[in-house]
Amino acid sequence: MDVLTIITLLIFLATVFTFINVSFLKLPSTIGLMVLALVLSIVVVLVGFVAPGVVEIAETIMAFDFSYVLLQIMLSFLLFAGGLSIHLNTFKQEGGVVFGFAIAGTLISTFVVAAVLYYLLLPMIGLNVQIEFIHCLLFGALISPTDPIAVLAMVKKSALPKNLEIQIAGESLFNDGVGVVTFLTILHIVEGGVSGFHPSEAVLEFGQEFIGGILLGVLLGFAGFYLLKIVHNDHVELEVLITLSMVLGGAEIASLIHVSAPLAMVCMGIVVGREGRSEAMSDVAGEYVHKFWHIIDEALNAILFILIGLEMIVIPFRSDFFIASLFGIAIVLFGRFTAVFFPWIFLRMKWNFHPKTIPVLVWGGLRGGISVALALSLPDSLGEIKNFIIQCTYSVVVFSILVQGLTIQKVMGGGPEDVMEPKQG
Repeated sequence: MDVLTIITLLIFLATVFTFINVSFLKLPSTIGLMVLALVLSIVVVLVGFVAPGVVEIAETIMAFDFSYVLLQIMLSFLLFAGGLSIHLNTFKQEGGVVFGFAIAGTLISTFVVAAVLYYLLLPMIGLNVQIEFIHCLLFGALISPTDPIAVLAMVKKSALPKNLEIQIAGESLFNDGVGVVTFLTILHIVEGGVSGFHPSEAVLEFGQEFIGGILLGVLLGFAGFYLLKIVHNDHVELEVLITLSMVLGGAEIASLIHVSAPLAMVCMGIVVGREGRSEAMSDVAGEYVHKFWHIIDEALNAILFILIGLEMIVIPFRSDFFIASLFGIAIVLFGRFTAVFFPWIFLRMKWNFHPKTIPVLVWGGLRGGISVALALSLPDSLGEIKNFIIQCTYSVVVFSILVQGLTIQKVMGGGPEDVMEPKQG
C-alpha cells in the first residue's frame, strides 16, 4: 500500500472518529480518538480469528515505520505548534522550575524505574528472558518523559491557573528532549558494549544535544522572528512559508550537527510566537500563522492518537509480558512521583507551591506516542527484550491516556488561584 493511500485512510478515519466523538462520545478529542482506534483494533483482531485475511490487511496498512513518522516528521510540527502557545512572560518566571523538573526529574525517574523493575519486579515474576539492568535503563529513559502532545492536548481543555499551565506544558515540552537524549545515550552503550563505555563521553553527548538544541532553536527563532517583523502581516502566505521553512530546515540542521531537534523546535516556537509579549510585538506572528499552526496541531494530533490505537494490531503479545506490564504501570507512576517530589524539595526553597502541585504533576504526566516510537525504534537484535519493552510501554501509554487523561480533572479540582509564585527577596 503506497504512502498516499495510507495518508488518505488515516485522514478518513480521523474525520469519521472525530464526528463520532463530537456527536456521541463527547470525550476529550485525543482520548476519544484513541478509544475508537483501540475498539477498531480489537474488532480487527477478533474478526481475524474467523477471517485471518482481515488481520493481514490491517498489518499491511500498519507496516510503515511508526518511529520514523513520529520522531522525524510529525514531532517537529507538533512541538513548534506547542511552543507557539507558551506564554513567554510566565515562562520566564517559571523557567527554573520547568528546567528543574525537566532535567533532574527525567533523570531521577529513569534510574528509579530501572532499579525497581530490575531489583524487584523481574525477580518476583521470573520472566523466561535474560534482561540486564542496562535494558531496564532503556525502558526507564523512554517512559520517563511526559508526552508533550498528550499533555498539551489536556492543558488546552483545562481551566488551569497560568502558572500551573506553564509548569505542566513547559516541562512536557522540554523533558522529552532530555528523555530522547538519555535514551539514545543508553542505546549507544547497549550497542557498543558496557565495557567500552566512558561516562565523560555520555556527559559530552548529553550536553551537546541539550544545550545545542536550545541554542539552535533560539538562534533560528530570532532569525525567523525578524523576518516576520519585516513582512509585518502584509503577505500572510509568506509568513506561513517562513515558519514552515524554519521547522523543516531547523530539523535538518539539528540532525546534521547532532543536537536535539525537539528542543530546537520548542525554543523556536516560543521565540517566534512570543505569547504574552509586549503589545508592540503582538502582531509580528500574525493571526493567520497561529491559525495555520493550530490546524496543523489538531490534525496531526488526531492522526497520531489513531495511530497509537491501531498499533495494538502489530504489537507482539505475551501473557507473562502483559502481567509484568500491569506492575510496570505502578512502577512508572512511582517513578513519576520521585521525578516530581525530589526536585520539588529543592525548588520550594525559592518558590511557593500550591498543595495540589505534586498530585497534578504526577497524575497529569501523560505518556504517549514518543514513548511508543522510541520502544519500536529499538534494534531487532534485542529479540524478546525488545518485545518486553514494547508491551510494557504500550500498556503504560494506554493506561496513561485513558485512565489518567479521563480522571485528571478530578485531581485538579480547586479554583483558579495561582499554583506557585516566586518568593520575594
